Amino acid sequence: MREIQVSRITEEIERLCIEANEHLPEDVKCAIQRCRACEDGEIAKGVLDDIITNYKIADEEQVPICQDTGMACIFLEIGQDVHLVGGDLTEAVNEGVRRGYQNGYLRKSVVIDPVRRGNTGDNTPAMLYTEIVPGEQIRITVGPKGFGSENMSAIRMFKPSAGLQGIKDFILEVVETAGPNPCPPMVVGVGIGGTFDKCALLAKKALMRPLDVRNPDPFYAELETEMLEKINQLGIGPQGFGGRTTAIGLNIETMPTHIAGMPCAVNISCHVTRHKVAVI
Repeated sequence: MREIQVSRITEEIERLCIEANEHLPEDVKCAIQRCRACEDGEIAKGVLDDIITNYKIADEEQVPICQDTGMACIFLEIGQDVHLVGGDLTEAVNEGVRRGYQNGYLRKSVVIDPVRRGNTGDNTPAMLYTEIVPGEQIRITVGPKGFGSENMSAIRMFKPSAGLQGIKDFILEVVETAGPNPCPPMVVGVGIGGTFDKCALLAKKALMRPLDVRNPDPFYAELETEMLEKINQLGIGPQGFGGRTTAIGLNIETMPTHIAGMPCAVNISCHVTRHKVAVI
């Protein structure tokens, strides 16, 4: 049994909140650059050039890539041989977010009540997801999620009779309906299976996977490639001005489901698909 002070989790989350908002993952940068090389429209090329310039400035000057610094989504994979000591885990996570957004001068975007509103003032609470895994380490993933793209996401509870074509049509429908609203080029996370709630979580987790890592199941890896191609044939293009690059990546995560259902969730992210990882 390994003891870990929750204060260490606070420290890591503070750091990751700042770094995630200032530095795009390398896989996302590479995907943007590859798409820029394939564009032939002057407007589309110009928009992608601006996006590349923007993340380079953020890297060099250590400032946020986007004014929407997101709602903090925190994924903790906790080893079953870990004993957390020194305080409450949830409070430790929220304290890390609190410090990160304060010390990193990041915009606080969380409201106290979904209907009556009122800013919490420190970007807490975090959206916290915990998973017990083998081992004696804690893997922390911080993914600040902006809501211009989050608002364009959707879930549908298909009957199995809808088949694979129903899922394909739904993914295209969600992206086409989103249009320019999520600041394309976008990243598309797809969850298939589970229950209503689990399906949405799968789609969120899909956004945390590097864009150069395909689904290990060849069937879904092929579907990822096919759907990305079809999305880019929609012609929405960078920032909605038309072009070959509507999405820079599409990841699919799946799990078993009930015989009577086939849930599918599509979680849209803008090109600023932020996620940073640390292991304690």
